[in-house]
Amino acid sequence: MQASERMNGVLYLVATPIGNLGDISFRAVEILKTVDLIAAEDTRHSRPLLDRYGIERPLFALHEHNEQQASDRLMDRLKNGQRVALISDAGTPLINDPGFPLVSRARAAGIIVTPVPGACALVAALSASGLSTARFAFEGFAPRTGAARRRRFESLVADERTLVFYEASHRIRDCIADVATVFPGDRRVVVARELTKLHESFLGAPAADMPALMDQAPENSKGEFVVVIEGAKPEPTQTGPSAEAVRVLKLLLEECSVKSATGLAARITGARREDLYRVALELQRAGRDGS
Repeated sequence: MQASERMNGVLYLVATPIGNLGDISFRAVEILKTVDLIAAEDTRHSRPLLDRYGIERPLFALHEHNEQQASDRLMDRLKNGQRVALISDAGTPLINDPGFPLVSRARAAGIIVTPVPGACALVAALSASGLSTARFAFEGFAPRTGAARRRRFESLVADERTLVFYEASHRIRDCIADVATVFPGDRRVVVARELTKLHESFLGAPAADMPALMDQAPENSKGEFVVVIEGAKPEPTQTGPSAEAVRVLKLLLEECSVKSATGLAARITGARREDLYRVALELQRAGRDGS
């Protein structure tokens, strides 16, 4: 054991299943069985998971309504050398769940913070969506009201990254309607529902078709949702001078040498001198070959 561990405790961030109770690692179970205390978002919700794996450790509630006060008490325990595990209702702690103030304070105090990785709904949905995983942005829950939600979507329309949102059952239809309104109709959208649970499903279609697809069955609006939206197509890169720059260059070549014409055209249009010089030589060759 390191000296810093003897002086202070350790804060473990333990990922728990997002639906199927079998989705927990051996390491997570071992740590939960041996820590001094488990801080849980909802102790009643976490009890079935702990009972299944025979985990009998004291529970401590840390949720969005008591986060500051609970963090004070947990920091006292950590500074006194206790080992504390933080779990959320489901998935990886802090990913759209409480815990950030505690982790921030623990790190600042020199307490070891150790992640115990595992299930995460956004990663699970993204990996199986069929949309690009190369670059993505997690946006948490979309704003609750329609106007705010549409403004958020409008700010993201040109984002080239795959976008990932969480959404609640009572807002999912309105959310998808706003996606169809704001994003281009051919932008691909995937709605993942009840991940890892008995009724897990993935619905995918162009944005314009998604509202009708969601309306096909009432169960499509029941459960917990992850919405994955295809990123914008990259703007085509300019591989040479613009048509306007070439037009200016041609006019100048009628009166100036290649060197002078390319220099002046670069200053007038902002195009790269090297690119204009190459075009000027090509124009000269084409003129000689045509004469």
